[in-house]
Amino acid sequence: MIKSYKDAGVDIEKGDAFASFIGKINSPAISGSIGGFAGGLEIDLSKYKEPVLMSCTDGVGTKLLVAQKLKKYDTVGIDLVAMSVNDLIVCGVEPLNFLDYIACGGINEEILHAIVKGIVDGCEQSECQLSGGETAEMPDLYKGDDFDLAGFCNGIGEKSKILPLKETINSGDFIYGLPSTGVHSNGFSLARKVFDDSDVDAWEKLLVPTKIYVKDMKKLLAPGIIKAAAHITGGGLEGNVQRVFPKHLTGKYSWDWKEPEIFGMIRERGEIEESEMRKVFNLGVGVALVVAADDSAKLEAVAKDNNIELFKIGEVVNA
Repeated sequence: MIKSYKDAGVDIEKGDAFASFIGKINSPAISGSIGGFAGGLEIDLSKYKEPVLMSCTDGVGTKLLVAQKLKKYDTVGIDLVAMSVNDLIVCGVEPLNFLDYIACGGINEEILHAIVKGIVDGCEQSECQLSGGETAEMPDLYKGDDFDLAGFCNGIGEKSKILPLKETINSGDFIYGLPSTGVHSNGFSLARKVFDDSDVDAWEKLLVPTKIYVKDMKKLLAPGIIKAAAHITGGGLEGNVQRVFPKHLTGKYSWDWKEPEIFGMIRERGEIEESEMRKVFNLGVGVALVVAADDSAKLEAVAKDNNIELFKIGEVVNA
């Protein structure tokens, strides 16, 4: 008979040890409040006239199954952070702190340590702080080494500079793209089904982590010429950029930029129609930026001065 929590599949001691492991990671991205009931950080409001706190949450989706297939878990934590911090930075908001939620069937230290190291890496890349989280052992809901991830991020921005500035967007504005590293963390319910189990090269390309755009975006946002920005996630380029436009405007895209190899592999192996590819995947554009045509040279100069890859992908037109 089951007479203890441990018999039921929940190991409190292992859970405590895992929390201790996180708190001992030597990184400026780790808060000293790890292990407490709540975490926080001091906020310098002196550079804001009207500070706005913004929050978001996201996960990694079925990309986790690719990690399980390859038994490589040190990058999905980067994906987890990326999906939230990228959503904030395209709003002109600086990410401040990040929290994670890990649900699992049990504490497998090898897997969880790798996941957390990826989360810390992501926080370092995005210059924000891991201030807390939760690890939930639920052996009756998750079997064996199954797990799921969710992330939560808070950021701060100046009210007058929060993007998109829809009222300033006009027909004739230019749309630029920042390159993606691959599929990022969307479309995996389709992408996973077009490759054989033996195609290790394809699976490894699928697992390439989502690019974190925070540092590059801070530099590109500094001149104050970007009218809108979109993080290209589920729904593809057109669907996500449309979210930042006024209803009477839309985007016209060239579709002539170089894609990461993985998209051609998905298209060919799965015989996926181009319309479906464009609806589901980022196709090489991780973030889209909208600027006035007259400001395009200045944006390109800022990108060049900071070694940021940037390319024109289209124009704003009347819907």
